[in-house]
Amino acid sequence: MKPAAQKIKVYYLLPLLLFAICGFSQTSEKDSHVDIVVRGDYRYITANGIPNHRHGDFPNRGNPNTIRAQSYTFRVPANPRLANELTPLGMNPFGIAINGVPFDPGAAEWWNNDPASGWQYEALSGKINLGMDQNNAHVQPNGAYHYHGLPTGLIERLGDGQRMVLIGYAADGFPIYERYGYARKDIRTDIKQLRSSYRLKTGTRANGPGGKYDGSFVQDYEYVAGAGDLDQCNGREGVTPEYLSGTYYYVITSEFPFIPRCFRGTPDDSFRRRGPAGPRGRPPVGRPPRN
Repeated sequence: MKPAAQKIKVYYLLPLLLFAICGFSQTSEKDSHVDIVVRGDYRYITANGIPNHRHGDFPNRGNPNTIRAQSYTFRVPANPRLANELTPLGMNPFGIAINGVPFDPGAAEWWNNDPASGWQYEALSGKINLGMDQNNAHVQPNGAYHYHGLPTGLIERLGDGQRMVLIGYAADGFPIYERYGYARKDIRTDIKQLRSSYRLKTGTRANGPGGKYDGSFVQDYEYVAGAGDLDQCNGREGVTPEYLSGTYYYVITSEFPFIPRCFRGTPDDSFRRRGPAGPRGRPPVGRPPRN
């Protein structure tokens, strides 16, 4: 299950260019830097987290933070294996895009501001304003730009949005593709849009915020096996342009869960958050709006 290409290097690094828009500084896509290379059993990703595409204006009304360069160093297995059990994502990044921007779907926003309530707002529900831009992304307090859904600007740079496109790697090493895949899993056939198997629950919430299940909260959804093309972790096994012999792969979809919320493999510890600073320069947990 080795990929066709073992090494990817992408540089978009030029002297830092800062410019003022509406009174605040912005980063340019020319500032983006990422290096992805396989050494031994691991794929190493070093990046500054600056997107290589146009992004929204930050700060904005829903997000008071400014994009700043990071010092990311992530590691994932080069030849990942499926684990015996699923691993919940929790409040950690799911993976890293090939432009060095993290996929980080969990919003640190809770009903009544109480994580113990068990009701977590869904960042892309439209029910809360977290200042998302056109790429389904925004900025953490430490300046880390990150995706909560389909990275539209990156997809536009990589293709026409109508083919199977590798856009990143999950923390467990399996590849991440955008929403299009082959109609058949075992052969490179026609392309179709792959669908999540999550559906809104019916009825009303028995506790917490009450009211009808409307997608405001992550807990408003449930996995229904066979309802779509993808499994509980928003992935499936099959051939891809980079893995001609087949592999398990994840898909970022245009509907919930958008970015997967669990792993089929074993996530590398380099993606785990620990405290305010976090190891290896990873984005910390900050004050709202956090994710």
